[in-house]
Amino acid sequence: MNAQLWTPPRAASRLFKLAELAANAHKTPLFPIDVEQLALEAANIFQWQDPISQVVAADIKSFEGGLFASEGRKNWMLVYNETLPSEGRIRFTQAHELGHYILHRLTRDAFQCTEEDMRDWSPDEQNIEAQADMFASYLLMPLDDFRNQVPDKVDLNILSACAKRYGVSLTAATLKWLSYTTQKAVLVVSRDGYINWAWASDPAFKAGAFIRSKGSPVEIPVGSLADDSSVEINREGVSISASLWFKHADKSLMLREMKVSSQNYDQTFTLLCLPGLDDVWKPREWQRD
Repeated sequence: MNAQLWTPPRAASRLFKLAELAANAHKTPLFPIDVEQLALEAANIFQWQDPISQVVAADIKSFEGGLFASEGRKNWMLVYNETLPSEGRIRFTQAHELGHYILHRLTRDAFQCTEEDMRDWSPDEQNIEAQADMFASYLLMPLDDFRNQVPDKVDLNILSACAKRYGVSLTAATLKWLSYTTQKAVLVVSRDGYINWAWASDPAFKAGAFIRSKGSPVEIPVGSLADDSSVEINREGVSISASLWFKHADKSLMLREMKVSSQNYDQTFTLLCLPGLDDVWKPREWQRD
């Protein structure tokens, strides 16, 4: 079947079901998914003639992973950066490149992906990096199983347990939850007092609770939990004024802020959860006709 007919969820579901059958037959754990084995078997599964013949570790600066065709496009090599700070990052990178192979291999001969490419989870059908991320998330963290692990009230203990179950990073597990939740929540990743990047759930974005971090540097708000250097980890969260993070929020509105500082990543992960009925948009400035 033509690779272009496969959507990220459908292709990931096909591979996951085969991994599930194999795990049940051999009575071995299903999670975390063995991405390397699936990559080497993918051509047989889809009945294609240009297999991934090698999965190779490399030490290349500013490089997360890549997928490269041989001369004549007879086979492919999947490459990942072995110096990534965790097995979870490596597994997600491998799954991302496998996504490129299944979804995009007919469009080009090579794919080279950065750290930024691994966190573009926007539902953009024209963005191949977002499609590869979506594929990886569905393969490694199937939606039905993930939802069964997460109660209504989410904290970083819950999401850390999901990260451990699926063998992914806390970032990937949190982005997975943000991709489907009906709650207003924002993930903020910072270093040295400045926001590196942030990602909002769809309900949070529609409520005005998002942070634009591209372009000029954005400082962590003074008085926030993320700003408190005496607290390295608070997975359950504390109640703080929403206006610290979102200046147009009502002064009485409170949100729950959670925090994990990671030495491996040299970053601070902050999760903000807002009440369900409040918006934080800037008030409209009405003008007379």
